[in-house]
Amino acid sequence: MTDPAEPVPRRPAHDRRSMLLFGGVYGAVVASAMVAALTEYGRFSRADRRYDAAWLLVTALASALAHGYAHYIAERGPRRRGEALRALAAEWPLVVAMLPSALILAGAGWGWWPTRSVEYAAFLFNTALLFSLGLASARSAGRGWFFAMATGVGDALIGVFVVVANAIIK
Repeated sequence: MTDPAEPVPRRPAHDRRSMLLFGGVYGAVVASAMVAALTEYGRFSRADRRYDAAWLLVTALASALAHGYAHYIAERGPRRRGEALRALAAEWPLVVAMLPSALILAGAGWGWWPTRSVEYAAFLFNTALLFSLGLASARSAGRGWFFAMATGVGDALIGVFVVVANAIIK
């Protein structure tokens, strides 16, 4: 029998897989929303696209810092040395999920492809990423293919929502 006064070892609130999926989904949605916001005013020059890419990177880092800090302060209890830095570093999936959109915008700024409708390439990539993350998360949870595909489609609809909202707002 265990002693009720004996402390129970604490499990992390989120495991590595859930943090990866959370960061990926959140990063893809924020990237789509930022691309929609940054490309709203019809600026199509190469310099504008490089500027948009820089702001997307700033937003990725600020979001990661805010989430890491929020996770750190939400975990109550005794603190170990370096725990704050580990909480910040655990947000890397959010930043990584936003990097392809920044690269797409920067690529247009560097002349790799036309700058006029590059946001649609970013929207398409992020929607495909959302689908893939939904599918992968459902399959890793032991769900069947039908349910996994439905989950992927549901996640992709979040990306479609951003695209539709962007079209309505413009």
